[in-house]
Order: sequence, then structure tokens, then C-alpha cells
Amino acid sequence: MAKLKKVLSLIEVICVSAGVMVSSGLFILPSLAYAKTGPSMILSYLIGSLIMVPTIFTKAELVTAMPKTGGIFFFADRSMGPLMGTLAGFIGWFSLSFKSAFSLLAVGLFVLLLNPMVTEWQIKMIAVACCLFFTIINVLGVKLAGRFQVLIVLILVIALLIYIIDGLFHVEMARFTPFSTYSINSILATAGFIFISFSGTTKIAAIAGEVKNPRRNLPLGMFYSWGIVSTLYVLAIFVTIGVVPAEELSSSFTPISIGGGIIMGDFGLVMMSVAALLAFVSTGNAGLLAASRNPLAMGKEDLIPSFFGRITKRYGTPGIAIVFTGLFMSTVILFFDLDTFVKTASALVLLLFILANIALIFMRESNMKHYRPAYKSPLYPWMQIMGIVGYSFLLFEMGKAPLLIVGLFVLGSLIWYFIYARGKIKREYALLHVVERITGIQQTDQLLDEELREILLERDDITEKKFLKFIKRCPVLEFNTPLSVEEVAVAVADELADKLKISYKKLQAQIQDHEKQPEVIVHAGVACLSIPIQGHNKFEVVMIRDRTGTIFSTTAIPVYAAFVIVYSPDEWNFQFHSVSWIVEIAELADLRKQRFMAEDKEGLRDVVLSLWKQRKLYK
Repeated sequence: MAKLKKVLSLIEVICVSAGVMVSSGLFILPSLAYAKTGPSMILSYLIGSLIMVPTIFTKAELVTAMPKTGGIFFFADRSMGPLMGTLAGFIGWFSLSFKSAFSLLAVGLFVLLLNPMVTEWQIKMIAVACCLFFTIINVLGVKLAGRFQVLIVLILVIALLIYIIDGLFHVEMARFTPFSTYSINSILATAGFIFISFSGTTKIAAIAGEVKNPRRNLPLGMFYSWGIVSTLYVLAIFVTIGVVPAEELSSSFTPISIGGGIIMGDFGLVMMSVAALLAFVSTGNAGLLAASRNPLAMGKEDLIPSFFGRITKRYGTPGIAIVFTGLFMSTVILFFDLDTFVKTASALVLLLFILANIALIFMRESNMKHYRPAYKSPLYPWMQIMGIVGYSFLLFEMGKAPLLIVGLFVLGSLIWYFIYARGKIKREYALLHVVERITGIQQTDQLLDEELREILLERDDITEKKFLKFIKRCPVLEFNTPLSVEEVAVAVADELADKLKISYKKLQAQIQDHEKQPEVIVHAGVACLSIPIQGHNKFEVVMIRDRTGTIFSTTAIPVYAAFVIVYSPDEWNFQFHSVSWIVEIAELADLRKQRFMAEDKEGLRDVVLSLWKQRKLYK
């Protein structure tokens, strides 16, 4: 069966995340926001950015613990069960589709700058054509889509920096007076309205299964994209308010382009119009990429027809899910108006963020031993409670129409689950573990914990193949005289200090100190020392053979062969499994009475590799 390919690097993660954020929220919505609250809309944008923080922390933790395709669907499903998973999956799918469709519609709107005679129907057809183009790009491969994102986002950021830096010299502070003639409720309501602008930060979680080194690249991608884009947003809004006359700012759908024209003349108008088009293209492409992963994950879990979960053998992409999502976006473009786009997407996203924060609380309180995120949200659970309360407040501030649409989505999702999926799905989820903790009555068979263990193995690339690679290339040291612990430490530090880019004296001291701890494992004349060091992505092994036998302080048993593993904290899981594999080899050596007594040091490696093969036969 074809599988998704882990091909996205950190820069591509940042650009996909940033690409979903920088679009209509900056190039169109400022006009609508200014009409609602005046110059104080800059506060609305700042609030909109800050209220993302709880969910950024929450999803960064969840996605490093469970870097699986589907993002919020998978988190909700494994924390609260398939009913809530169905709800989160549908809302995540359709909310991002709405946002992406809106961005592609904006491409058509900008054609009005070139030809004011273009009709509404022609604008929509242009948007549909763009949607179909990006559907093809995404079907052809996520790497192609990712590279496309990097190019677009880099050009876009450069254009915005030029606009901001030059524009700061043209800002008229008088345009900020009066700063607000509206109530604080208006500022908050506008924050809820433009909130969708920042929601793309965490959408990268939906494609976690296609990211290299997800435990590092996913949280960093979220933090970097949020920080960069939020800064660009606030500065660009500040410049726009300061240079564009109020009457134009409140009535035009191209406020940033108008600002570019005021600052730099025709060149600025054209540059920022092109930047806007690139932003809409970027969001359309990245949004389609992320949105299509929800039906993919749901199809694999049998919550919707299984053909949505199929991966194309040739391109390694969920072709059916992408095509269906592209067709849905095209339908939305043709039949929804602008205001409905924004309010529906914002309201649905707020509900998703509430579900994400609840999901984290259940995962933490389940106390499952294999729930081990590489990143942990600070200020738990207060950060999550603050997010739930804040998002609920903004949701109710948005008015009756968005709440009605959200209600219809929720109702439709629940009806679908009870009609289509309820009888098919039986699995454990974190909420059952929480109930088990509270009541003391067994509710689970630890199946979810076992699934989390398998996810950890995949996340950290803990494979026998990886272990074997280290054994084949690790240094082998041989001695014919009894060694002291100090001599072992010196020998290992000589071999590894430069490789690991760590101080020679510091590594030597750590080995000597750690040898005195009871964690030194000795079996059948074989020792294994695991030495933790600071850093990231550091893991090395040294094999030592002493024909006369070394005595470690923790045991009187002579050690003829020793494995020294030096690792950084992020490699703890791999280190743990490596130690267990070494113990298995040592047990087999004892069974065969080989005791690693090879003729030379390379012969020792051959003995270890031979025992590894024999281990396969014994299992």
C-alpha cells in the first residue's frame, strides 16, 4: 500500500504555515475592519495574533506527541473519541476550504484593478480556474507544492518589507486621531472577525505525516511563522492606516495596493498588487494542501468512505481527497458571498481551537506513559483554560448568523457519524483513561497507549535498521591491559568530542561521573553505558574490547566488551531501545559462550553483527 512521503523540511513547513496566514487578512480585510472600528483596528489585529498563543502552544505539544496526518481530527479522535473526531475532522476540512476559497476569489477581485469592466461571474470563474490549477499541483506531489510555497512566500515577504520600511517614512500620525470612536466590544468583535487571518499558523499540523523530523520542525515551523507573519501584519496595518485616507481605506478592497501607490507611485501600486496576488495564490495552494489531509485521515479511520484515504502510487499524494477538496472549494467560490466566507471560516476555526485545547487537557490527564510530546505547553492547564474561555467569548461576539452556521455544521457532523460511522468504529481514547483514573474501574485495554508507543517509534525513527547503521560505522577500541574508568573516559572522549561538537574535558567528566551511577548495565561480561549530553540530534556509539577485563565501580564482574552511547535528550527513546537491543545481543553471546572474544577489533564488530543476525532467528 502506498504511503505518504516525509519530504517537507523546516523552511517548507514555515512557508506553508505562513502562506496560509498572509492573504486576504492583510490585503482585503483591513478595509472591512477599518469600517467596523477605525484606526483602532490595529489593536484588533494585535489581539487576533495574541489569542492564537494558547492554541499554538497546545498544537505544538499535540503534534509532537502525535505527528499524524489529519491534525485536529486525529487529536480530537484520540482524546475524545470518534464522535468528536468526526466533528473536528469535518470542521477542520471545511473551515480551511472556506478560507482557501476566499483567497482564490480575491485573485479574481484584483483583476478589477486591471479591468474595471470584469463581471462578478468572470471574477468567480478566474478563481475556479486557479483552484483547479492548484488541485493539479497538489496531486503531482507535496514536495512540488512545498517548493512552490517557498518561492511565493519569499517574494511576498520581500515585497512587504519594502512596503513597511519605505512606508514608515510616509506615515501621518494625524490619521490615527481619533483612534477609536467605538466601544471596546467593537474592537473585540473585529478581532474575532479578522481572527481567521492568523489561524493558518497551526494548520501545518494537518500534514504532520509528511514532515521530516516532525518533533523539531513542526513546533519551530509554527513559532517562526506566527512570529514573522504577526510582525508583518501589525507593521503593514500601521503603515496602511498612516498613509491611506480614511474614506479610501474604509471603502476599497485593495487597501495595501492603494498604500503602495501613495508611498511609491505606480511602481508601488503594481508591486503590492502583485504581492497580493501572490499571497492569495499562496493561501490557495497551502490551504488546499492542508485541507485535503482531513478527508485522507478520516477515510483511513472509516469515518467517511475509505477511498478518501487512498494514496496514489506514482505521486504519493491523496489524489481523491485533493480533487474532492478542490471541487468543494470551487463550489464555495461560485455560491457564497464575501461576508459569509469570512464569518463562517472564523467561527468554525474558533470552535476547532476550543476542541484542540480540550483535547490536550484530556491527553495530559490520561497519564498514559507513551504520551511523550517532544515539546510541552507552558503554564498547563491555565494556558488551555484561558484559550477555551477566550475563544468561546469571541465566538459568541460574532453574532447570530455565524453561530447558526456553526450549529448546522455541528448537527450535520453528528448526524453523519450516527448514520454512517457509529457501528463501524470501536477504539479507545484518552477520555476513557481519565474516567478510569477517577473511578478506579477499568475502562481500557491500553490499546491507545500501545498506539502512542508505535507513533513514538515512527516519530523518532527508532528502527533496527537505524541501530544497525550505527553499529556498522561506530569506532571500535581494543585494549590488552586492564583499564581504569578514567582511561575509558579518555578513549571515548578522544573519539567523540569532535564528532558531537562538545568540549573534550566536559565529555570525559560526564563519562566518569555516569559510570558511578547504577544505570550502567552489565550482562555476561558486556557493559552498556548511556551518557546524556546537551544539544539536539546527537547520537553516537563506541564499542570497546578489553581482553583482560575492566572492572566498573557498580559491579565486580569483569567486562570484556563495552558499548558507550552518548545522546542528546531528543534521542532518549532511540537510546532506550538501543540499550535493550544490546542486552539482547549480550544474552545471545552468553548463550553461545562467545563472550565477544574476536581476534581483532574489527572482528568484534563482525561478532556483534553475527549475533544480530542470530537474534533475528531466535525471535
